[in-house]
Amino acid sequence: MNNTNNLKAVVAGHVCLDITPVFPQNNATLSDVMVPGRLTNVGVSDIHTGGAVSNTGLAMQFFGADTVLMGKIGDDDFGKIVRDRYHAHGIADSMIVSSDSTSYSVVLAVPGSDRIFLHHTGANDTFCFDDLDFSKIADAKLFHFGYPPLMRSMYADGGSELLRIFQKVDELGVVTSLDMAAVDANSPAGRADWEGILSRVLPHVDLFVPSVEELCYMLDRERYADWLQRANGKDVTRFISVSRDIAPLGEKLLQMGAKVVLIKSGAPGLYYCTAGTDAIAKIEKKLGFALEGFADRSGFERSYEAECVRSGTGAGDTSIAAFLTAVLKGYSFDTCVQLAVGAGTCCVSAYDALSGLLPFDAMLKKMEAGWPKENIPVIE
Repeated sequence: MNNTNNLKAVVAGHVCLDITPVFPQNNATLSDVMVPGRLTNVGVSDIHTGGAVSNTGLAMQFFGADTVLMGKIGDDDFGKIVRDRYHAHGIADSMIVSSDSTSYSVVLAVPGSDRIFLHHTGANDTFCFDDLDFSKIADAKLFHFGYPPLMRSMYADGGSELLRIFQKVDELGVVTSLDMAAVDANSPAGRADWEGILSRVLPHVDLFVPSVEELCYMLDRERYADWLQRANGKDVTRFISVSRDIAPLGEKLLQMGAKVVLIKSGAPGLYYCTAGTDAIAKIEKKLGFALEGFADRSGFERSYEAECVRSGTGAGDTSIAAFLTAVLKGYSFDTCVQLAVGAGTCCVSAYDALSGLLPFDAMLKKMEAGWPKENIPVIE
């Protein structure tokens, strides 16, 4: 365990407000709900801050990290709600308030169907290197940046702004972490050269934590098209193989320069692979303590059984928050990964990203008591 008690982290990048209508549990399907001209009765709206800054940052604070949030919002009603929610959580933020509108998402989480997001990127599009407070970042142990595909300045000009950020933070001797987001193929982000961007940025990334579908879209469009064909409109993660489909993507990321890779693979669980001892030693130097069992690892950690499933909103972000905080606390690699999937499992029991979470001690006790793994087939 880490005895330095320095758990300072900066979480930066995409921030928005999530508005989630609550659908009744009446076995209605997505096709029943999404009918033009039809009035569909729903429950109260669940309104929470969203995006990587909110979901990962607030969850890290919940798990025990000393977190500062950095992002950009508008000087509007939605922006005020975001700031008020952060202050209610007692968390420090370094939000830039601009004349742009605040980003928001309408999240349609119909029971039995994957979520649909109606998203406005807003002020995130103009967030840039100069919006970051590097004096606060230099004082932290870890810097996490999330969702560059939803931030125009991060993928414009071949990702030069994103590269500039990670080069600077790497030079400061701070552990770097990067998460991605789903890409709309018909948007400017969908036409960006993501393989080129990642090839330039990943040598400066210690921990890379994308989701499997967005990653495959970025690195292997032909493979991604094959996945979609196999799934035929259903959840892709139920139709792909760990060894044939996911592991090659992880190996490619290590070759591109990432040191520790976690690939979020939906409800089935989490794939991981890590570089050798020399690469892990560079992370240890930044942290100031040794990491147990981090070098030369690969495998798939299955999700734990959920007591109930209300929404997957934020599940990936909170699983990453648990992993990053566990790394800062000095847990072994196995425990870090187990806490990651445990947090993701807890998250789905609520409509927002935070209400269902349990502290590390509570999750570890459930694991020791035999918390069962989810009975979801995984194609090895």
